[in-house]
Amino acid sequence: MIVGRIHSIETLGLVDGPGIRVVVFMQGCMLRCAYCHNPDTWNKNGGTEITAEELLNKVKRYKGYFKSSGGGVTLSGGDPLIQSEFVAEFFKMCREEGINTALDTSGYGYGDYDEVLKYTDLILLDIKHVEESRHKQITGKGREGFLKFLSAAQKNNNKIWIRHVVVPGLTDSEDNIRRLGKYINTISNVEKVQLLPYHTQGVDKYKDLNIPYRLEGVPALEREKLDKLYLVLDEAMGKLPRTKKAAESHSLNDVG
Repeated sequence: MIVGRIHSIETLGLVDGPGIRVVVFMQGCMLRCAYCHNPDTWNKNGGTEITAEELLNKVKRYKGYFKSSGGGVTLSGGDPLIQSEFVAEFFKMCREEGINTALDTSGYGYGDYDEVLKYTDLILLDIKHVEESRHKQITGKGREGFLKFLSAAQKNNNKIWIRHVVVPGLTDSEDNIRRLGKYINTISNVEKVQLLPYHTQGVDKYKDLNIPYRLEGVPALEREKLDKLYLVLDEAMGKLPRTKKAAESHSLNDVG
């Protein structure tokens, strides 16, 4: 029996995939993004142990909400691909129960991606940056892991929602958004694109964990700037369907 490690569970989530969703925040991440608001999920050995069956039983409580709203369960983090064997087992159980599955990932993990993607209904794919050097500046790693996962997702023909965090002075230039749009046009099965406005709601966690915050003093992105960048994105992409209802924060509320 495979045991996973989770940070917390948010019930009745509305921004991490279609419909009403249970969002499970898993432990472990290979990246150290400058704007990460969940540094308490970085440690793969942190959190609480749980089996796939135990997690399924928690999620099944909300099947009535899933059915009425077209929702399901989303695995987030951290990055769920750090625990790919657990994700594959859990998603397979969800498939058998008729529960929609979404994988919120930056594409960096371990194991057999094909086995995970076989049971994944939707990928929420975070594109940190389209340039190698800037990607490494933001995350501490290059794009090789992301490209490997993207290749697997294309091969498995998974539906994809693209996410891109817009940070003042880092990723908020019109040129960056224009290049992002053109790059997304090369990816198949993209249904939506979300520009997520940078916020500072996770800064206190860094203080609690005694971790230096790399974006100290950077203000939250203004809504007016976000709207303007969506117009740039639309022009670059030919108005691909997208949503402005961005996931500005995650509550990280525990459920018993």
